[in-house]
Amino acid sequence: MTTSSQRHVGVIGLAVMGENLALNIERNGFPIAVYNRTWERTEEFINGRANGLNVAAGKTLPEFVALLERPRRIIIMVKAGAPVDAVIAELIPLLEEGDMIIDGGNSLFTDSERRSKEVEAANLMFVGMGISGGEEGALWGPSLMPGGPMKAYVLLEPMLQAISAKASDNEPCVTHIGPGGSGHYVKMIHNGIEYGDMQLIAESYDVMRTALGMTAPQIGAVFAEWNKGPLASYLIEITAEVLAKVDPDTGEPLVDMILDTAEQKGTGRWTSQNALELGSPIPTIDAAVFARTMSSMKDR
Repeated sequence: MTTSSQRHVGVIGLAVMGENLALNIERNGFPIAVYNRTWERTEEFINGRANGLNVAAGKTLPEFVALLERPRRIIIMVKAGAPVDAVIAELIPLLEEGDMIIDGGNSLFTDSERRSKEVEAANLMFVGMGISGGEEGALWGPSLMPGGPMKAYVLLEPMLQAISAKASDNEPCVTHIGPGGSGHYVKMIHNGIEYGDMQLIAESYDVMRTALGMTAPQIGAVFAEWNKGPLASYLIEITAEVLAKVDPDTGEPLVDMILDTAEQKGTGRWTSQNALELGSPIPTIDAAVFARTMSSMKDR
């Protein structure tokens, strides 16, 4: 039974992505409950950015679950890997048939396939949902890639369409990807393609800087011009902005003050590994993954 005080959806994990997604959901008119493994972090959120908003909090996981209307919709926003498994293991005994668990992290698609089977064995529904757009996207409108049972997607669709980014024709940037781990598979491929795009940007910069002797501001102006045409994109836009930044202490381009090493979360590497297993050549993405790996070795 649903009461007026019960919440439409719950979010577990109040790091930046979880916090921003919760605020996005609330802003779009969906009553929400939140939970974090440390109550101090929850209190900070409730008394800070969520102060005065339609957000409830559970101090314990059972208390959090009790705040949700049936069927319960619970979005997990914790670090990929073992933490996701730990949360799911704690949740399953607290849920009832027809409730759903949505993993919104950067999980490996094979993990999502496994979790889908485990959750469905408990008569629950599992959705592995890729979320693209970073911290700002989570707050103002991400691209969403949900994979799982169609029944679960139908229940989630009104909320997902409301909180998602919108294309130029106002079409919501969300659709049902398919069963099992398909949502996280598409997110993995998306990230792999992004690796390739960023490597092309880096190599374009290198040619202009090394071969043509251009300065960072000059290169930034080129990227800004490119962003007015068919190459217009978020990555081109922020590259132009970064190259225009000046270090206030030295007056030199900020990019020249930063060691050119790149970290990676693993999704690009997963894409390359999967392509090798499938015998599908993706040399641009492979080269981008290795370039990142080599850049991380600069201090060795």
